[in-house]
Amino acid sequence: MKRLAATILYVLPAVAAVGADRTDVEGRIRRVERQIAPAVLVQGEPPATQSLASRMSDLKVPGVSIAVIHQGRIEWARGYGVTRVGGPPVSADTLFQAASISKPVFALAVLHLVEGKKLDLDTDVNTYLKQWKLPENEFTRQKKVTLRELLSHSAGTTVGGFPGYAADAPIPSLLQVLDGRPPANSAEIRVDTVPGSRWRYSGGGYVVAQQILQDVSGKPLPLLMRETVLAPLGMERSTYEQPLPVARQGEIAWPYHGDGTAIEGGPHIYPEMAPAGLWTTPSDLAHYALGVQSALAGKSSKVISAATAREMLTPVIGHQGLGPVLGGSAARGYFMHDGANEGYRCSLVSYTEGDGAVVMASSDSGGELTHEIMRTIAQVYGWPDFAPPVRVLRAIKPELLDRLAGAYQMSDGRQLVVRRVGDQLVSQEIGTAPLTLYPSSDHEFFARDIDVTLDFEVVAGQPVTALRHHYHSWERTATRMDAASERQLLARVERTALRVKENKPLAGSEAIVRETLEGLARGEPNYSRMNPAFADLTRQQLSGLQKFMGTFGALRKLEFDSVTPEGGDLYRAEFENGRMRVQLRLSEDGRIDGVDFLPP
Repeated sequence: MKRLAATILYVLPAVAAVGADRTDVEGRIRRVERQIAPAVLVQGEPPATQSLASRMSDLKVPGVSIAVIHQGRIEWARGYGVTRVGGPPVSADTLFQAASISKPVFALAVLHLVEGKKLDLDTDVNTYLKQWKLPENEFTRQKKVTLRELLSHSAGTTVGGFPGYAADAPIPSLLQVLDGRPPANSAEIRVDTVPGSRWRYSGGGYVVAQQILQDVSGKPLPLLMRETVLAPLGMERSTYEQPLPVARQGEIAWPYHGDGTAIEGGPHIYPEMAPAGLWTTPSDLAHYALGVQSALAGKSSKVISAATAREMLTPVIGHQGLGPVLGGSAARGYFMHDGANEGYRCSLVSYTEGDGAVVMASSDSGGELTHEIMRTIAQVYGWPDFAPPVRVLRAIKPELLDRLAGAYQMSDGRQLVVRRVGDQLVSQEIGTAPLTLYPSSDHEFFARDIDVTLDFEVVAGQPVTALRHHYHSWERTATRMDAASERQLLARVERTALRVKENKPLAGSEAIVRETLEGLARGEPNYSRMNPAFADLTRQQLSGLQKFMGTFGALRKLEFDSVTPEGGDLYRAEFENGRMRVQLRLSEDGRIDGVDFLPP
């Protein structure tokens, strides 16, 4: 197995700020290249920075490309690493799959047609669909699905994402994807909740929107996107063509698994172009961001007007706009989106004016790196968001910790346990790894490896009954559980901690893994073994899971590996045609909470 070279290569910027002081620009570039910032900074301590080269080597990411927007223009764009192991270097013009960043770019085309009076955001989508109709059911009879809901993930449509198709696999038509018919490897796209009632990420909704645009325009989506969005915004290297034309195959960064092995056969093909099919570069995506900034400021109406841009960047439900995710302050808002296709990870952040950045990586382990690079850019450029926070570490009396420890019910339904371990607090959301906490005061604590803080509501002479949990800019409240529930949950966490320490699997977990693998291979999983949410997800993805398992052949050997920090049981599986690791997560009642398939 080839491993990635530790050396890092880059090419000179394809785009540079006009009139910018190159000394200042080069200084900022060097800081990004040499000082990847940790998740949290502690006042008075030297930051534990690493170079981009070392992080790429650690995470086995062969190629990365970055574009940075500053003061309303692309200040610099560079590629790092190689397009494939042993191949040429990544340049600013190297193509990556944008994955889900395809969605906000696609949304511009929808809004362009809305401005042209060819579509309406609040009309029943079946009015526009010609070759296929979204089936009526008890939910759509209560409320019709609209484009506003499809673009904001609130239409109640099924199918969160798509695995794509290997280069040698049969490719379904869009109608086959919509109905989940072979050779489609995803479930049928239907409405299973009342439209507009809740946010739930749905790539399936964007496939419905893709069909609408093709029906209304009479054009294939790649051509429509070229005419309405890509060419007007100067995204000259970008295309929604799937598969990418053979003549352009030499322009791409080859996709890799997280263990450093290449995706067999190369990039997956995504007929689901609207949610996942864009091929692009960070510079081209920066042009998208600048186009939105210009439209919002009333400086350009090449694609959409200022009024439509404002509507696009107005929350529909939660932080979700019409395509991008929204955040920031009233004074300085931002729009953003991440993406994950097989072998590709990417991230886009743009303020509504001035600054932004795009980072793209050619590895399944690249998501961690893209966010590390983004927070480093935020730190270097002084953004009000995304940069690592600076925490103050203070000494407190260890006996103060006892009243904070306990079990808490979170406002989003999750459960949180806070334990005293020696002279420190350790917090753990059920189903996640524990976090060691450090005091900023007698009531506020922070983690070092992730931007999490817990602020306990401390009142002198009274027991602690509530806290506020912050993860980046996301706040949840939590209240202490009753004594019986607290004892039960604390006991569960202690059992998990002991299992991790002893590295001992749950009784019967091996049999459950075997049954699950064999059931997926047959296309007949035992849904009664699963909790409702996981069973629903499995039903949606069954076609693809069955095909995935079929490529491995018969199971030959299954060996326990370890208990993960989250409490999952990790097994090494050897099949007739390959190997993988399988992580099983069980709830307290013994039902399956999740199964992860990991590289060997």
